Amino acid sequence: MSWSAFFDNHTWAPDQPGDETSEVYLVDIPSDGIPENFTLVPNLTTRLFCAGQTFMPDGRLFVAGGEIVEGGSPHTNIFDFRTNSWQRVADMSGPRWYPTTTTLGNGDILTLGGTMTFANADNNTLPQVWTGSGWRDLINARYDVGEYPRMHLAPNGMAFMSGIDPLTRYLDTTGAGAWSDVAVQNFDRGSRSYGSSVMYDDGKVLVVGGSDPATNTAEIINLYDAKPAWEFTKPMHFARQQLNATIMADGKVLVTGGSSGPGFNDASSAVFAAEIWDPRTGNWSLMASMKVPRLYHSTALLLPDGRVLSAGGGQPAATNGVDNYNAEIFSPPYLFNGPRPVIADAPEGVNYGQRFFVQTPDAATVVKATWIRLGSVTHAFNMNQRINHLPVTRVAGGLNITAPNDPNLTPPGHYMLFLLNDKGVPSIAKIIQIL
Repeated sequence: MSWSAFFDNHTWAPDQPGDETSEVYLVDIPSDGIPENFTLVPNLTTRLFCAGQTFMPDGRLFVAGGEIVEGGSPHTNIFDFRTNSWQRVADMSGPRWYPTTTTLGNGDILTLGGTMTFANADNNTLPQVWTGSGWRDLINARYDVGEYPRMHLAPNGMAFMSGIDPLTRYLDTTGAGAWSDVAVQNFDRGSRSYGSSVMYDDGKVLVVGGSDPATNTAEIINLYDAKPAWEFTKPMHFARQQLNATIMADGKVLVTGGSSGPGFNDASSAVFAAEIWDPRTGNWSLMASMKVPRLYHSTALLLPDGRVLSAGGGQPAATNGVDNYNAEIFSPPYLFNGPRPVIADAPEGVNYGQRFFVQTPDAATVVKATWIRLGSVTHAFNMNQRINHLPVTRVAGGLNITAPNDPNLTPPGHYMLFLLNDKGVPSIAKIIQIL
């Protein structure tokens, strides 16, 4: 494993409070890791700072909320990758700063949480669902979930709130909405603030780190159990808050960045070493160290080539640190185990339950296939990532692969399909849409 760093020489103009615009860029990251082709795609109506975002079934990016001078913004924006343009659509019923957005099994988007006004520090308690043409209010489900609640679409079709508070709950998004209790986490110091949460397999969730001072503990829950309950898995080597957790091509979870000490966003206690969690054993393995502290407002994204981009951190700058307008790329151990399988051809889109053909010259050595939903990360949480392990059958010229048949396990949208060989080496992904 290794880290490679790049430091952009692009001139950034950070958005400022009071601006009703956002400077947004599209960036190409080729295999050599050097960013190129910076394309400015500004949003001219909304400051998207600390919004919530997730991908829609058709691949457009849905962004709820943001910041205005007084507090949160009620704005709703959609970025269309086909035209590289923003569209302002119907406002939410109230402002949200630090909201969470979650794509549901029918393609609607649940939006909840976030601060309304800075002066009163009052949170928006009304969950709303974007239906594609407007907002539907869950008027019977008012509840103060705070800022950036950790939400996942559960196998039963409800939204599962895995944190940051210890009481974890289901939200039924049908009708007027309803909350129900699931289980209380074992962590005994209350909120896992700025910890992370990952749905690492169907119905299985990992929560890790967070709190102040930071903890190294991690817990898992299986929502398929008759009475789901949290249980500790092995702890990380380092305590971390403001970390990022990324599902890798082989289904393991990479944790990067964060700080181990008390206080908010302190670079003097930054954790540089990465760690990988293996769901089969519960063990954590230490990895190579990055060169730059990645704390508040940092991000980590799985790339289609199987590497992980770790970037940013700042705004405000870390105590004993700076704003980081730069990035590093992590190459996981699986990229050093020999040649990669090749996907020669695969469909651009499939239906639920469909068996589809993937052309590859390496079918004889491929032992499994995964696909991982495109990531959308902010404030130590990836709102969009999840993984499915797909059945594979060898046939002449390649593989037959069966798509999941349940949209509650695989919400509609775009996924990175990886083929993995008997040495655990992944292919470069093919992005496939399921609808």
